[in-house]
Amino acid sequence: LLACASQMFFSFTFGFTHFFLLTVMGYDRYVAICHPLRYNVLMSPQGCACLVGWAWAGGSVMGLVVTVAIFQLTFCGPNEIHHFACHVPPLLKLACGDDVPVVAKGVGLVCITALLGCCLLILLSYALIVAAILKIPSAEGRHKAFSTCASHLTVVVVHYGFASVIYLKPKGPQSLEGDTLMGITYTVLTPFLSPIIFSLRNKELKSAMKKTFLSKLCPEKI
Repeated sequence: LLACASQMFFSFTFGFTHFFLLTVMGYDRYVAICHPLRYNVLMSPQGCACLVGWAWAGGSVMGLVVTVAIFQLTFCGPNEIHHFACHVPPLLKLACGDDVPVVAKGVGLVCITALLGCCLLILLSYALIVAAILKIPSAEGRHKAFSTCASHLTVVVVHYGFASVIYLKPKGPQSLEGDTLMGITYTVLTPFLSPIIFSLRNKELKSAMKKTFLSKLCPEKI
């Protein structure tokens, strides 16, 4: 139980911290585009450290709340879960007692509220960013401003796309296998894609990747 609880705590802590950091990055893009002259003041090293600290603190609180809520339940029957990791839905299937439905709804409400809150803040940031970009007279300036947001926006779409499929889709009686597959895909694939997406704007990395692919496809041209 202790190992399972520890795994759930760190999983939710890292997951929610990442969503909070994506929200902070949306604010960073908003300041860079809408208030460029004040960027060094608003996003100073101390300010960035404070925002990152609050993101980690918020993620830790969310992980603690979910873990404590789940593991205060009484578990009966088998001690094997139908999942790759200690996740909420399979654990709730092993719990017994009248308070299981209440805890399930409470945990779901807390998680969805936090995720939708982050999503709304990101959408607000980008609404203000789009409004500011549309006021730029030159097409080159608008393209440059949009390009600074492309990688962050792509990661947000990937993460929220997977999260919405996992947490917001209707739960059918035979959905546990699909949830297990989607859960492990979300856990492995999204952290793998994030650094790649953010690195694609790096000219040195793109040049190295181009040379690598050309050397494999057309070695005579290298």
